[in-house]
Amino acid sequence: MGADIKQLRNRIKSVDSTLHLTKAMGLVASSKIRRATEAMNKGRQYADAIGDTVSYLSTCPECRKSPYMAQRDGSRLRLVVIAGDRGLAGGYNANIFRLLREYEGAEIIPIGKRACDRFAGELRYAEGFAYKSAKAIADELCADFVADKFDKLGIVCTKYHSIMSQEAYVKWVLPLEKGSSDKTSVPIFEPDELSVLSAVIPEYVAGIIMACVKESFAGEVAARRVAMDSAGKNATEMIDRLGLQYNRARQGAITQEITEIVAGSGL
Repeated sequence: MGADIKQLRNRIKSVDSTLHLTKAMGLVASSKIRRATEAMNKGRQYADAIGDTVSYLSTCPECRKSPYMAQRDGSRLRLVVIAGDRGLAGGYNANIFRLLREYEGAEIIPIGKRACDRFAGELRYAEGFAYKSAKAIADELCADFVADKFDKLGIVCTKYHSIMSQEAYVKWVLPLEKGSSDKTSVPIFEPDELSVLSAVIPEYVAGIIMACVKESFAGEVAARRVAMDSAGKNATEMIDRLGLQYNRARQGAITQEITEIVAGSGL
């Protein structure tokens, strides 16, 4: 009986220590959510703005000659994979890697420590990811696409719906699809549409990468907050259950001692 009481006491201490850890991690995640969502919204605005320009340019007949609009067979894929820097975020990282199974054989460019560890790539953290890094990746990708080194470029990332809902998906970037334009005024591009499109595509790809990283990081922080809240709730329930077992075991031990004392005094 004494061994059971000691074991329960140690387990309660262990779970209580875990509870303090989950609370701390939940508070850290909560403090990051506002900044992460603000950065995500700014990234979306930039990507949408430059995306509108590229979409309009893709409707110009002259731009159909661009190598960025060349439709190929799509067998050679290159994917930018954005995962988290840490674990303990529910299914956040697992969902990314599960989706990636559908694209076996694709060339991978990882962003986020978990992705870099998995694919042995250059270490790039998702938190604090800089535009300079996004531009360097975009320049290389655009040069390789023009050189016909791959057929299709996609970004495996996480779409942020709400603090409770994030979804892993693939955003296809290259080749460009012909857009639709309902602009009432026709902009004038100098020196010409094709030259402007060729110059803006690396910026466009960098902007999308940057926006996807910011959105994915917001999803990671939100997923960790939800996971830590759930873990904390489970730990609290476990402590209550173990506490009840401990009190019963302790009461049983005291009752046994009293019984033995009473029995001994009658001898």
